[in-house]
Amino acid sequence: MGRSHECDFPPEVAALPVCTRPTIDIHADSREIDRAVKDRVRNALSVYDVFDDVLERLQPTHIITQTQCEVCAVSLRDVERSVAMRLASKPRIVSLTPNSLADVWDDIRRVARALGIEDHGEEVIAAFEARMCAISERARSASERPCVACIEWTEPLMAGGNWTPELVEMAGGINLLGEAGKHSGYVAWEKIVAIDPDVVVVAPCGFDIPRTQSEMHWLTERAEWASLRAVRDGRVYLADGNQYFNRPGPRLVETLRILAEILHPGVFAPEFEGAGWVRLA
Repeated sequence: MGRSHECDFPPEVAALPVCTRPTIDIHADSREIDRAVKDRVRNALSVYDVFDDVLERLQPTHIITQTQCEVCAVSLRDVERSVAMRLASKPRIVSLTPNSLADVWDDIRRVARALGIEDHGEEVIAAFEARMCAISERARSASERPCVACIEWTEPLMAGGNWTPELVEMAGGINLLGEAGKHSGYVAWEKIVAIDPDVVVVAPCGFDIPRTQSEMHWLTERAEWASLRAVRDGRVYLADGNQYFNRPGPRLVETLRILAEILHPGVFAPEFEGAGWVRLA
């Protein structure tokens, strides 16, 4: 019936009414976005607005939202504030809480249960797990296990947390930054220099590849950048964080494939090169 301003997959959802908007300038650079978000949160203000009038017109029976991160997406608090306006349809709110890969599957179960299609939810999860298992088994059969640093924000630096470390390990890599099941946290540049990863994957939350490319100066202009092993060996990759890495849903299957292609080019054909990832020139 409706979507958030960020929902854009599958493409046909673009025709649905938009129910939200950001309260900050999402076209600003990484440093300014981080500052604006911190200011809003510090003052107990939401990063997003929900359009009460659109919800009233749509009269949904269910609203799916999340509690994982008030910065990344419209939160339960935002939705409850609008539902408090007493929508006549009295919609059921289904709140998702994904911090790990297992949580993503549980969220699919939660949605399926709320919609009365529980068996179908289990079928969907089983299909995703089978595809990921096949990718992982093939990746782990590779002779190399590269050490990987996944960067989720460039200024200030943030390491990829939540499900990202799990996906790196499943793709046959050794995760060096971020902790599985925990929010992505800030990381000092000195730590990245010290761990000197074999591979660096840059996938900022909400950014596509061109946007990430335009923000790479935050990394490439650092004095120690050229001395990193991954830079010397040409193993720095930009990935679409918006469509893949930072969406806790079905496209994490494709994210695992992207990581497998990056880490083991001799084993996996580059099916997602150009669309899901590119090598830093």
